[in-house]
Amino acid sequence: MKYLKIVTIIGARPQFIKAAAVSRAIISFNKQSSAISIEEKIIHTGQHYDKNMSKIFFDELKIPHPLINLEVGSGLHGQQTGQMLERIEQVLMQEQPDWVLIYGDTNSTLAGTLAAAKLHIPVAHVEAGLRSFNRVMPEEINRIVADCFSTLLFCPTEIAVANLSAEGIVNGVHQVGDVMYDSVLYHAGLAEKSSTILQRLSLNPKSYYLATVHRAENTDNTEPLRDILSAFQKMHYPIIFPMHPRTHKILESEPDTYNAQIRPIDPVSYLDMLILEKNARVILTDSGGVQKEAYWFNVPCITLRNETEWVELVDLGCNRLVGANTAAILEAVNEFETISPTHTNYHKELYGDGHSAQKVIDVLTKSFVKNK
Repeated sequence: MKYLKIVTIIGARPQFIKAAAVSRAIISFNKQSSAISIEEKIIHTGQHYDKNMSKIFFDELKIPHPLINLEVGSGLHGQQTGQMLERIEQVLMQEQPDWVLIYGDTNSTLAGTLAAAKLHIPVAHVEAGLRSFNRVMPEEINRIVADCFSTLLFCPTEIAVANLSAEGIVNGVHQVGDVMYDSVLYHAGLAEKSSTILQRLSLNPKSYYLATVHRAENTDNTEPLRDILSAFQKMHYPIIFPMHPRTHKILESEPDTYNAQIRPIDPVSYLDMLILEKNARVILTDSGGVQKEAYWFNVPCITLRNETEWVELVDLGCNRLVGANTAAILEAVNEFETISPTHTNYHKELYGDGHSAQKVIDVLTKSFVKNK
């Protein structure tokens, strides 16, 4: 029996969702394999530390308990990343894993990549190859650095593979699909049975819009946020607005940005969010993950950014890029209401077949055996 040790580094809500799918695949692999046993150790950086943004996801998604929570918390990008880098390095030196597994494009991703690379531990990047081509976004810098230093790059789409190829990155690239799709397929039925979010909020299906806003470009100053909320105030259906702690903090000093049409609520659990997404008329968001979840639930999406990594959804016509422009937001909502609250260009396997996490583990174990 060979033993493969993986250290998984996560710190933010989207990473918890992705890691849950891969952790399930590891457990399944260990039950079936007699040649290799995988040991996963999880480092939680503490980038998301609010109970509703962190602990509830570990509990609900049954993510294995972290080896350590670094409890870094919020802060300036350099300060936060530096603290993570120092503490992750110490854990990696102690654990000596065969692989470091990173997800997405957060500061946790960046710190994990740099710590592993400097210790000459191979890095595997889940959700590699995404590009917005806007280097003002901190996420763009993080994902470029992560891809540059990764040995294995797990891409969700053909476009992601092409992005890497254009940068000269072709070795170790694997198109496996999107592990978030695995999670949606796995949890959607459970959410239907267990979530009571619609009843708690006195909502009927297709009687509301759903909004999330958290990106730095929309929250670093109040002007974009004011423009977005100005559009929300003019809509014909109530806006259910699960509020990121960063957004909530900014708006505490802007009470005039609300009216009765906007219903801010605390961040919700993953299962509750799935139900809110599935039953919304339209979703308005600056989140990458929510854009895809809207697509999987056949709900029109309006992206409150000027660009997106998920350009295939824009090409299909089920996603509109509007930035923080009040008039453009309202125009997009009216367009979706006019044509239909659903889209017709749905391609079931655009993001894989729902077994992406299994493919990640298959590649990791084969690479491990090959290099031993």
